[in-house]
Amino acid sequence: MSKTTIIVGLGSCGLAAGAGKTYNEIQRIKETDKLNFELKKTSCIGACFREPLVEIIDDSGSYLYGNVDVSKVDEIIEKHIQKFSPVTEYIVASDKFKSKDQAFFDGQVKIALRNCGHIDPESIEEYEKNKGYEAIKKISKEKLTPEQIISVVMDSGMRGRGGGGFSTGMKWKFASNNVSNQKYVICNADEGDPGAFMDRSLLEGDPHSILEGMIICGYAIGASEGYIYCRAEYPLAIKRLNIAIEQAKNKGYLGKDIFGIPGFNFDIKIKEGAGAFVCGEETALIASIEGERGMPRRRPPFPAESGLWENPTNINNVETFANIPWIIYNGADKYNKYGTEKSKGTKVFALTGKINNGGLVEVPMGVTIEEIIYKLGGGIPGDKKFKAVQLGGPSGGCIPEYLSHTPIDYDSVNATGAIMGSGGMVVMDETTCVVDIAKFFLDFTQKESCGKCTFCRIGTKRMLEILTRITEGEGQEGDIETLEELSNTIKDSSLCGLGQTAPNPVLTTIKYFRDEYEAHIRDKKCPAVKCKKLLTYEVIPENCTGCTVCVKGCPVDAIEGERKEVHFIKQEVCTKCGVCFTKCKFNAIKLS
Repeated sequence: MSKTTIIVGLGSCGLAAGAGKTYNEIQRIKETDKLNFELKKTSCIGACFREPLVEIIDDSGSYLYGNVDVSKVDEIIEKHIQKFSPVTEYIVASDKFKSKDQAFFDGQVKIALRNCGHIDPESIEEYEKNKGYEAIKKISKEKLTPEQIISVVMDSGMRGRGGGGFSTGMKWKFASNNVSNQKYVICNADEGDPGAFMDRSLLEGDPHSILEGMIICGYAIGASEGYIYCRAEYPLAIKRLNIAIEQAKNKGYLGKDIFGIPGFNFDIKIKEGAGAFVCGEETALIASIEGERGMPRRRPPFPAESGLWENPTNINNVETFANIPWIIYNGADKYNKYGTEKSKGTKVFALTGKINNGGLVEVPMGVTIEEIIYKLGGGIPGDKKFKAVQLGGPSGGCIPEYLSHTPIDYDSVNATGAIMGSGGMVVMDETTCVVDIAKFFLDFTQKESCGKCTFCRIGTKRMLEILTRITEGEGQEGDIETLEELSNTIKDSSLCGLGQTAPNPVLTTIKYFRDEYEAHIRDKKCPAVKCKKLLTYEVIPENCTGCTVCVKGCPVDAIEGERKEVHFIKQEVCTKCGVCFTKCKFNAIKLS
């Protein structure tokens, strides 16, 4: 009989939900009661909507428990470990039966996330047990040349999992073709949109896959040094990367003559960034590594020709590198059987917003937005109507419900006005105001603009001012046209991807929800009843009991009414603070 294993998810999301306390409680019970099971750590499993997550593996199968706070630990251990009776009502997924959350897992194909939530990220031995570093051993054993490696990556159809979706193999080929005594490989782990959650989870959950992908790239393009550019706000990711780098060095996977390949020397360093969104742009990232202010540079020359310290440099993001070892080990044909004609493989999304099952999902390219939201995501909370999804992060675009049949591939998504980006997927329901959402994302990109380009620096500020006026009931005729004109000018005149894509939320919300903009401007109404200064608070006479709670709570004495009589809100005095709506226990205050 094999020993029972308990694995606790200790990624950032799990720790935030209290998984550290859960782990400590399980450890305390194990030591106090002298129970015979192995307690292990892992990282984010992806089902963030059920954190803290605890998996129990025994002779009968695997059982993933969700929402395991300290109060549930005793019951689970007593019934499952001591009495061999799984507590089915807490189980999120199992290989023995279908749980209510099984659809979240069944619709996924995990390549980039293959090890996340399954191995101890601080153990190189566990990575090796799961075919870790086998891709490089295959290169050494079969004596594959750099040209052959690049050919495999090109044949796989792998496109960069960052913003533009450029061919990964082609990018490597450009860097390989440039002759230089010094070349660099950079992993961009600083993308600052919701998809950065995916980057962080991969770094925390499977750091060795990133290292192995970078080592393979280094061999393919002839580089001897790599940098992982990671924002300092990810301390757990940086901690585990440092552990992984040290382990790889001790094993001889980093250093000189790696895997017995004569003359192949490769080392990796971590550069901690200050968390500037613009440093997700490759030339700004390069400037930051060089010790300069993170600001984009004019291209050409592209980094493949003149990058870090003017040497040929290849830059890919975290998800891209995580795919590489799997592709090399399993072959191009196995990878490109997933996806569509022009978008191969899988894509990881950080599913968030008005969704029941928020978390990380990895799906084959070609599945529709609707499938992700309703099958994996479990639909919209409270059975509210799905309105739109913001795809591609702050610089992405808003795709309306009637286009939810759109397949997830680069060309189809771009055709809607959105971008794939690094995988942020923010779901909105009928209570979401798209004008306010456009303002929210533009506020972020405007603050993150490095200021180098006049149109980006000033244009986004003027746009934000207009959007703010509109949401405060001061919109004017012509504002929509001005927003469109400014947007197109900024897109055409900005130097980098941040400026070129910053207007996307505004352009797509105008394109698909122009009537909502017009309602804000002409009728001074917010159809979603969200914009505070456009709201009207009114008493519903048949519901009012005259309890006077709202009268006592109103800070400006805008409500009149005697006890046990219907009250009245003086609109000319009301500041729209919402206290009456919050305090009323009889649903007697309505918003319009």
